[in-house]
Amino acid sequence: MLTWMMIIMLGCLILAFPFMVALIAAPIFVMESSFPFLNKTILAQQTIGGVQPLALIAVPMFIFAADIMTAGRSADSLLNLVRTFVQHIRGGMSIVTAAGCTLFGAVSGSTQATVCAIGGPLRPKLLEAGYSSSFATALIINASDIAMLIPPSIGMIVYGVVTGTSVGEMFIAAVAPGLFILLLFSVYCYIYALFKGMPILPRASWAERFAALKDAALPLGFPVIIVGGIYAGIFSPTEAAVVSVFYAFFLEVVVYRHVKINEIPKIALSTGVVTSVVFVLVGVGTAFSWVISFAKIPQALLPAILGPDPTVLWLLLVISFSFFMGCMFVDPIVVIIILGPIFHPVAVKLGIDPVLVGVIVTLQVAIGSATPPFGCDIFTAIAIFRRPYWEVVKGSPPFLLILLIVNFTLIFFPSLALFLRDMAFH
Repeated sequence: MLTWMMIIMLGCLILAFPFMVALIAAPIFVMESSFPFLNKTILAQQTIGGVQPLALIAVPMFIFAADIMTAGRSADSLLNLVRTFVQHIRGGMSIVTAAGCTLFGAVSGSTQATVCAIGGPLRPKLLEAGYSSSFATALIINASDIAMLIPPSIGMIVYGVVTGTSVGEMFIAAVAPGLFILLLFSVYCYIYALFKGMPILPRASWAERFAALKDAALPLGFPVIIVGGIYAGIFSPTEAAVVSVFYAFFLEVVVYRHVKINEIPKIALSTGVVTSVVFVLVGVGTAFSWVISFAKIPQALLPAILGPDPTVLWLLLVISFSFFMGCMFVDPIVVIIILGPIFHPVAVKLGIDPVLVGVIVTLQVAIGSATPPFGCDIFTAIAIFRRPYWEVVKGSPPFLLILLIVNFTLIFFPSLALFLRDMAFH
């Protein structure tokens, strides 16, 4: 049964059908061939039910806020702030890029938005500083994936919806791993620049730094609102998403006046298009997940993979590998929807903190999104920078290795993710 599902999905993709068609064609075949007695309206019910959870309201809200900021000047303000403080360090421009991606990820929650907002202005500067095109592109792609981990993370919202894990707790828990990735990326950039003999940029004066800090003070309010508001119990993650839209509107339309009021409908339309794709994937992915659960496919596969008495270490390794491999070929949201409900009950049964599992899953989703052959961020970069596939991917291995190191660190030292959560909620 599973073999036929994979054949159907692969056939649909080879024939250039949209992925959501492949995702719904496979479960329809299973129902027709193995469960003809089932009413086919169940699939429609599951699809609609998949997009009904209240927490999913946060997804279009965060996307809308990110789109407003991408059209505005928040990204430039954040980049200028980072530049004035670190540009004089060896490899300063590459460190500025990594830190800029992290900061913008903390206000957007979207890897693709971060690639566009940060990659657009900084990739030419990296090339001017002497970095190769492959290094610059790989740095932008992989540093942008920190946005999947730093709150607000759309991947975490979807994972929380499909597994019932607290989105607020995952938001808090993911901050430290995200900053740890930034630290390791910065160290690698320093070593790379040292061996390549990259020039050092002049040190910015303290007057320039204070001016940049003043200019970026309001954009820095986004993570304060999201993380601080959730931490203080002022509002839920969903409410934080709505507040972020109002804040983005106030900042870009009223304060900076970089976005005109008559441009908002166009930005909203763009958000609607992206949201519709996300929600269609969530809906059909939920139907797909229901069919494989009804067919008891996970019950047949998991004992063979995990063994009769799996350990915590082995389960976390299997989870990491499964999500990593899945996101190399399939959209991350689909992988979360399909695999999340399969592994979550097993992890809870073994006594693993579900928040830790959520952070590890989100990290693996981020890694897979930037990993060949079909990581979605690779094709985003190809479209934006108009560079060939091989040039985009060949600089990624060192960054992917760093991300995998962080993943294993989380497995063996879970306190890296859980200590902030424990401080905030326990």
